[in-house]
Amino acid sequence: MKLFSNQLYIVSTPIGNLDDITLRALDVLKKSDIILCEDTRHSSKLLNHYKIKQKLLSYHKFNEKKQLTSIIESFKQGKILSLISDAGTPLLSDPGKLLVNTCLANNIKIVPIPGVSSITTAMSVSGFRDQFLFYGFLPKTENELKKVLSSLSSNDFSQIFFVPSKKINFYINIFKKFFQGRKILIAKEITKIHEEFIRDDIDKLKIFRIPIKGELTIVISENNNKIYNYDEKKIVNKIKKYLKNYSLKDTVNLILETERINKKKIYDLCLKVKNEKNY
Repeated sequence: MKLFSNQLYIVSTPIGNLDDITLRALDVLKKSDIILCEDTRHSSKLLNHYKIKQKLLSYHKFNEKKQLTSIIESFKQGKILSLISDAGTPLLSDPGKLLVNTCLANNIKIVPIPGVSSITTAMSVSGFRDQFLFYGFLPKTENELKKVLSSLSSNDFSQIFFVPSKKINFYINIFKKFFQGRKILIAKEITKIHEEFIRDDIDKLKIFRIPIKGELTIVISENNNKIYNYDEKKIVNKIKKYLKNYSLKDTVNLILETERINKKKIYDLCLKVKNEKNY
């Protein structure tokens, strides 16, 4: 395969098992003058495994802007550059977007070298509907997380998240409020020695008593419970109570935290109550 100096090669690398790399990816890395990577020490393990001695240049979210000038200059000097992340497909919850857009602005072609992704790997073994949304890393604070899940929970597609293992119980407790009636797959250490897939109904899933380690990819199933039985009178009373102290938008979100009702239905009820002005 011939490489060109006016192209940036986006190369996918293994997410754990070093054998999960394509022949084309190895060829591109061997022919690159410079390999941009998040952590040179981490990437060296992969490159040393395949006896690749090309120059590594640290490129991560903390030095993205700083490195752009020298990277573009390398292209102008006729050097061949490729970009890898610590694991998997670059730019998916990883740095690189700024670089790609800068290259495009300088008429540098972007060439994907496809390979492993924890997103599609976890989805492929989930058994859930293959129409899915990938969010990435969820917010770390409870208030921000609830805002995000309030919106996402009204969507019927399967959904994929990245979650740090040390905070898994925090996320499980909030998933239970927003994804009632759905199933969950917790993919742990995919392709590694301690690979494990934990499957359960979200409503039944218990918190982990013993801390778990490793990288987690969470897959939430599609919503098969679109129609729920609910006490409209009870909901209306809650709405009246909340509207005395909160905005219409906040009232909708508060109701969503405890009730399994379509978001639009809640909004319509809130709007109806507010327009009656007798609460």
